[in-house]
Amino acid sequence: MSATIENPAKSIAFDAKSWPFEEAKRIIARLQGKVPEKGYVLFETGYGPSGLPHIGTFGEVLRTTMVRKAFQTLCDIPTRLFCFSDDMDGLRKVPDNVPNKEMLAKFLNMPLTKVPDPYEKFESFGQHNNAMLMGFLDSYGFEYEFQSSTDWYKSGRFDPALKIVLQNYDEIMTIMLPTLRDERRATYSPFLPVCPRTGHVLQVPMVERHPERDSIVYKDPETNQLTEVKITGGNCKLQWKVDWGMRWYAMGVDYEMSGKDLIDSVKLSSQICRVLGGRAPENLTYELFLDQEGQKISKSKGNGLSIDEWLTYAPQESLAYFMYQSPKKAKRLYFDVIPRAVDEYLQHVSKYTTQTVTEQLDNPSWHVHGANVPAPESGLSFNILLNLASVVNAEEGSILWGFVKRYVPGADENALPYLAKLIECAVRYYQEFVKPNKQYREPTQMEREALQRLHDELGDISFESTAEDLQSVVFEVGKQFAFSDLRQWFGTLYEVLLGQAEGPRMGSFIVLYGIAETRALIVEKLL
Repeated sequence: MSATIENPAKSIAFDAKSWPFEEAKRIIARLQGKVPEKGYVLFETGYGPSGLPHIGTFGEVLRTTMVRKAFQTLCDIPTRLFCFSDDMDGLRKVPDNVPNKEMLAKFLNMPLTKVPDPYEKFESFGQHNNAMLMGFLDSYGFEYEFQSSTDWYKSGRFDPALKIVLQNYDEIMTIMLPTLRDERRATYSPFLPVCPRTGHVLQVPMVERHPERDSIVYKDPETNQLTEVKITGGNCKLQWKVDWGMRWYAMGVDYEMSGKDLIDSVKLSSQICRVLGGRAPENLTYELFLDQEGQKISKSKGNGLSIDEWLTYAPQESLAYFMYQSPKKAKRLYFDVIPRAVDEYLQHVSKYTTQTVTEQLDNPSWHVHGANVPAPESGLSFNILLNLASVVNAEEGSILWGFVKRYVPGADENALPYLAKLIECAVRYYQEFVKPNKQYREPTQMEREALQRLHDELGDISFESTAEDLQSVVFEVGKQFAFSDLRQWFGTLYEVLLGQAEGPRMGSFIVLYGIAETRALIVEKLL
């Protein structure tokens, strides 16, 4: 079926260079002017429901959604996004962070959708974690279609592909065996039969294969009896790398991204997909997140930053912006990256309305908001609110609102909901991370003279002065003294007045905090 890929009204978007658009162009090139036989382009993300969804899950679905939105901007072909849960996988170990561990231990190797829910809320542990995944995705407004591995296997939708896997068993083994250790190689089979006696998902070698009747034979590891099972109807599932390639083939997946740790798996699954007669999807390999020490984040170590922790100290949009940035570069994901992410996001939003259409398409805020970029609210940055909280030692947001209302006349929580969120988060961040580390220092004699000069200059300036006027005053005072450069002068202001190594743009801070209040702060530190 042919189709005109490029809509003339959308052609300007092809000039966009941001990575989601570059990925979307790769998909369009893949299509070669044709609508897929299934009638749509399929994006997929995968999820292992042996634990709760985490920040990596959020990042993968978000980034895939960004590529999908870019594709929809460039092309009129319908799209779908499948969030696939491998919930037929066997429970290999009992997670550390769940109740009723002793009960779960009795169901090791059972499919996750047959393991009782330790939280006693759903019919199975798999269903519980699937519900958590869907609730998680729904809370962020993702547009997706949930897909269950159990449902696909048991409904027979995978049956045609499973038959082709059995027919190509030897070729698939030729691909897989060289990648395995000797011990694993001796017992490996692409098929994992579900034991009709115990219900366990078994990892056992195949004794016989019967493609003519769609069955395999294995030796029961407990009874030593030969057991024949159908590969169809949910009586077997596949080892995950083979499963991944089979899924791409059976569903016709066009795009799926994955982490750097799965590079080899992508290669193997792509080979398997080709053996089955399919074409592997376009793939983006993204870098993994690092902790504050530069080590790979691990769920088992708990050495990273969770999505709930991020959202305790910053709005959701800042996390989306952080995920957007350079997915092919490793990034530290820890608390100290939050203020910068928030303020960079705000800067991009503030630029949006002044940009050309092409520039807007490459503006990160376009991707964060799916083209519906909100108007900026107050112009106040997270950093400046943090510094205001620091100066007044804020324990709650209400104290900051007194200053904000002077800076933005008529401002309140209802009129400026995003600013209200920023203030709430800034106070929390200050209390948790800034306050415990504040270290004021005594000024040198030259610094004392410079601070006194700034105090006096501020006394001569109009209370109607703008942030730029005040910034000029600060600059001019710094130039009058023998600082090595103005950075040293601003460092003095931050370390002596605020008790920290870095700080805000001083002109904006003085406008927000107040000229009289800033002069009083200087006097306090000079005493």
